[in-house]
Amino acid sequence: MEPVAEKRGGITRALSDFVADRLPMATRELQAEIEAKLAQVPNQLNEFGYDPFGLSPDWLCKFVLPGLILYRHWFRCRCDGLEKLPAGRMLLVANHAGQLPFDAAMLSTALLMEAEPPRIVRPMGEYFLPRLPFVSIAFARSGALVGTPGNCARMLENDEAVMVFPEGVRGISKTYDHAYELQRFGLGFMRLALETRAPIVPVGIVGSEEQAPGLANLERLGRRLGLPALPITPTFPLLGPLGLIPLPARYRISFGEPLYFEGDGSDEDEAIESKVELVKRAIEALIERGLAERRGIFSG
Repeated sequence: MEPVAEKRGGITRALSDFVADRLPMATRELQAEIEAKLAQVPNQLNEFGYDPFGLSPDWLCKFVLPGLILYRHWFRCRCDGLEKLPAGRMLLVANHAGQLPFDAAMLSTALLMEAEPPRIVRPMGEYFLPRLPFVSIAFARSGALVGTPGNCARMLENDEAVMVFPEGVRGISKTYDHAYELQRFGLGFMRLALETRAPIVPVGIVGSEEQAPGLANLERLGRRLGLPALPITPTFPLLGPLGLIPLPARYRISFGEPLYFEGDGSDEDEAIESKVELVKRAIEALIERGLAERRGIFSG
C-alpha cells in the first residue's frame, strides 16, 4: 500500500504541475527564477521536506511569487548596499510602517532575489499573526516564528538571517503626520545580538509610509477586536477589503554597514540603550538619504 506521505506528495506535485502548465509564460519564468535562487540556499530538511523551523522550500517557492511581482512591478523596489551583508548569522534591523507588513515581504524578497549568495530571511512576527485565518499556515511555511527571545536566539544560533522591527506595532500603525519618525525601539534585539554574537545590519526603508498612510488609529476598538491597532487610511475601511491593497509607492531599501557590539545580553538597560541608539541613528541616516535621493513618492 502506498504510504500516506507519498500519496500527499504525489497529489501536491500533480496539482503544482497542473497549475504551472496554465500559468502565463512571464509568471512561469519568474517561478523558474525563484526556484533557481532557492536551489542555491543551503537547507536542513527532514524526510517530510521541512526545516527545523517549519519552512518548506516547495511552499516558499510559490509564496515568493506574488512578493516578487509586487517587488518588481508594483513597488518597483530599488536596493543598495546588499554587498555589505556578512556571511552567516545576522540581525537585519529596519524601520516599520504601512499598516500591513509589505515592507517585511519586500526586504525578504530583496535578500533572496538580489543578494549574492541568495539568503532566506527569517521574520520574527507579532504574537497575533499566527491566530489570523489563513495567515498561520503561511506564517509557518515561510519559516517565520513568533518573535520571542527564545525563537530568535535559536534562529541566530543556526546561522540564519533574522529580520526584526524594533518599533513593532508602534511603527506600523502610526499616522502619516509622523511619517519616517522612528518610534521607540525595544531593547530585546540588542540583548539577543550580544548573547549570540550576531552582527546587526541597519536597514532604511523608504516608500512603506506612503503605501497606506494612516489618518487615524482606533486603538481601543482594535483591542476589543483582538487586534493591537485599527488604522484608518484613505482607502480602508471605505473600500472594504479592497482598501487593504497598498498604494504603488516606490520602495528604496538601503543596507548599512554591519555593526558589531561588545557586551553581555544581561547588561543594565542603560548600557543596552546606548547601543540601541547607535543602531537607531544608523537607520535614520539611511532613511534620510533615501528621502533625499527620491524624485517622487510614486516615481522616485
